[in-house]
Amino acid sequence: MININEYQAIHEKTSHFDYNIAYNTYPCTIPLDFESVPLHWHEDAEFIYIKKGKGVIIIDGEEHTVSASDIAFILPGKVHGIFQVDDESMEYENILFDGKIFSSSLDDFYDSFLLPFFENAVEIPHIFQKGVPGYESMRRYLDANDNISSHREGAWGLAIKGNLYLLLFDLVTLYEKKIDSSNRKKIDKLKPVIKHVELHYSEPATVAEMADIAGFSESHFMRFFKDTFGVSFITYLNDYRLSMAARLLLSSEDTILDISQQVGFENLSHFNRKFKEKYNKTPKEYRINK
Repeated sequence: MININEYQAIHEKTSHFDYNIAYNTYPCTIPLDFESVPLHWHEDAEFIYIKKGKGVIIIDGEEHTVSASDIAFILPGKVHGIFQVDDESMEYENILFDGKIFSSSLDDFYDSFLLPFFENAVEIPHIFQKGVPGYESMRRYLDANDNISSHREGAWGLAIKGNLYLLLFDLVTLYEKKIDSSNRKKIDKLKPVIKHVELHYSEPATVAEMADIAGFSESHFMRFFKDTFGVSFITYLNDYRLSMAARLLLSSEDTILDISQQVGFENLSHFNRKFKEKYNKTPKEYRINK
């Protein structure tokens, strides 16, 4: 099972990939491993393959309820998060790969056929489930790669890459319509803010600073952020910090005061109040009863 600190790291660097191929799988469970995965983005492509249970995946501001056997396809740069539904648990595989593994100076297949996918220029479903064109193919090749990854014998990376080629061939054949880029441009405006929170959530942050990063006035930034993600920036920031605090409460022996400061709360009573609002438990109760 993936360590939470390792999980955070996989969205910031590629060192988690095996030397053989830039492809790796991490089994996770919400809320056993962690309550949620806050909104974030990265340059790797990602499949979220639901094995058991039920949850919610948000992709570029759209909320999708998913259950066993559903597969989310997260293309590079898409802002996404994973959340619990009521008291349900959800087991899933986090499958990450670098789209550049298909790039070669010897042919133009990548530029001609695959680059539009990885640059979000083609209209493709966020969630693949039974009945969605391409679902059976996607599930078949991901299951085959699961089996290959569990053994990693010989030139296993070649087989992984071959199955990904076949999977993407089916998708390229099925989905050719060019995407409306207007919503994509809205998301792109806020991606530097999302990345800043992801990397600097422990540091002081003001609406004015975030507005400046996005290139907006404060009032426009606040409206734009809420219209795009459905919550205010302050709510998002607090939720991200509280999610990190919940993880630290379970993965470290630091005091509650230390943890509150590590995630950016300067006032302990404010931290305790916000934590209880989110988790219906005080930090102490959460650590003891989890």
